[in-house]
Amino acid sequence: MLITTVSDFRKDIKSYLDRVVKNFETLIINRGKDSGIVVMSLQEYNSLMATNHELSSRKNELRLDSAINKLKNGTTFSKDLIEG
Repeated sequence: MLITTVSDFRKDIKSYLDRVVKNFETLIINRGKDSGIVVMSLQEYNSLMATNHELSSRKNELRLDSAINKLKNGTTFSKDLIEG
């Protein structure tokens, strides 16, 4: 994770954006007390949105809960659970 100020970001915007995209880094631009902006690559953003979508589905929530319980109990996964 990179952290910078607005002033430093302005001075070297290309370098910061290149690092975000090429190294999959997240950039936080500090704008003062309790204020800031997060910059991430489009690929990282799309990944987060896809994960959010999957986790927001009630069916997937139940499958995830079931998988977590099986792991906690030390039981194995059945083929039908893995294939959906």
